[in-house]
Amino acid sequence: MNTIANANLFSRLFDGLDEPGRLAIEELDGARISYADLIARAGQMANVLVARGVKVGDRVAAQTEKSVAALVLYLATVRAGAVYLPLNTAYTLNELEYFIGDAEPSLVVCDPAKAEGIGKIAAKVGAKVETLGADGKGSLTEAAAKASPEFTTVPRGNDDLAAILYTSGTTGRSKGAMLSHDNLASNSLSLVGYWGFTKDDVLIHALPIYHTHGLFVASNVTLFARASMIFLPKFDPDLIIKLMARATALMGVPTFYTRLLQHPGLSKESTRHMRLFISGSAPLLADTHREWSARTGHAVLERYGMTETNMNTSNPYDGERVPGAVGFPLPGVSVRVTDPESGKELARDEIGMIEVKGPNVFKGYWRMPDKTRSEFRDDGFFITGDLGKIDDKGYVHIVGRGKDLVISGGFNVYPKEIESEIDAMPGVVESAVIGVPHADFGEGVTAVVVCNKGAAVTEASVLKALDGRLAKFKMPKRVFVVDELPRNAMGKVQKNILRDTYAKIFAK
Repeated sequence: MNTIANANLFSRLFDGLDEPGRLAIEELDGARISYADLIARAGQMANVLVARGVKVGDRVAAQTEKSVAALVLYLATVRAGAVYLPLNTAYTLNELEYFIGDAEPSLVVCDPAKAEGIGKIAAKVGAKVETLGADGKGSLTEAAAKASPEFTTVPRGNDDLAAILYTSGTTGRSKGAMLSHDNLASNSLSLVGYWGFTKDDVLIHALPIYHTHGLFVASNVTLFARASMIFLPKFDPDLIIKLMARATALMGVPTFYTRLLQHPGLSKESTRHMRLFISGSAPLLADTHREWSARTGHAVLERYGMTETNMNTSNPYDGERVPGAVGFPLPGVSVRVTDPESGKELARDEIGMIEVKGPNVFKGYWRMPDKTRSEFRDDGFFITGDLGKIDDKGYVHIVGRGKDLVISGGFNVYPKEIESEIDAMPGVVESAVIGVPHADFGEGVTAVVVCNKGAAVTEASVLKALDGRLAKFKMPKRVFVVDELPRNAMGKVQKNILRDTYAKIFAK
């Protein structure tokens, strides 16, 4: 791991840059941004943040479409010693009110079209608002264009916060996972080595940059390796097939691979120039893994991470990549499987709770000290809520979740939030939201609803009522109206039975 005087992630990324003219980012329009350009742009934007009153430790919230300017905002925020808070672009104003109210940022950056609605929410916590559109234009970049590129990176310690990412749990509202400069830097540096990234790599960056995978893994790994990335605004199978001829790596979610497998242009020849395909954020079906290998000659490298921990395990770069497994613990990371009730460590091949410990593990939940304490063992291991096992070869397998969480398309979906919305509808008695295996999304959000006799509650009426209340990725893909929900002797809804009942609804 790099050891430099300033532990600020920005310093660790860019101090000691020996080839400032190297290409860092290539855009679709042909624009080419060097490492020196990136540093200068981050300096300009950091100066704007400070001029807008952002102080060390302040939160900067950003709900912006993917653009180079949005990536620069992230770099500028940590450079200025502030805490970056990315927000999914699908979040509605109803949802944003909670995140902004909880994090109390001093600045909120949003799309110009949303400035009025978000401005009213920001005003409640005394936050200023700047705009940044999908085209990279807005009040923020207008001000940055006039600012000096010179900026002295604010000194930060290893444990000082660099980012807060909101995640979901089994009770209460979303929680803000606090990630330090060292959490992010140490994990990215570990991945550079483990995945063999060098300055010769060209990453196809087609992920969004408001969560761990696209923002911290894809971007930070590329920059630490002094490699370059082709920055795509979104996933486009036609374009990705074409770009593979001059790229070396792709990081994606399972949906990427299922969609690419449907493309007639995918072949051993079209992927000949590529060295690595990485999948994460949701389970990759073993069938998808095998089909990809047969079609391209490449074995997808699946890894396992969380918002709270960044990456924990990975299938090996050199060695067998086992379908359905998420590989070995990364260097410096410890993984164990315990009995969920007693916390006692279990033997190989026994299924229990996955627990992890290492420099990648977050500092706790924002303003939730009691919740933080309850999620850690006395010896420092974090209780992930994922159920799994470690086989006799040391490969980690995730078999399910102890926490009532659905991961659809790489995004965490908290069932209780959707259930609360459905339960409030006229005629509805109760509901249960589950995740069902889905080839494209890993899991498809599915709602099972009980209504009063004679109530005009249908799949269409529920979906219509939810539209605009929830982000699109949280919307149920199917809604089933039933007479009653299965319960155990204690009256608890048995979601495992529901999952078994509806397991095949998305089967192709």
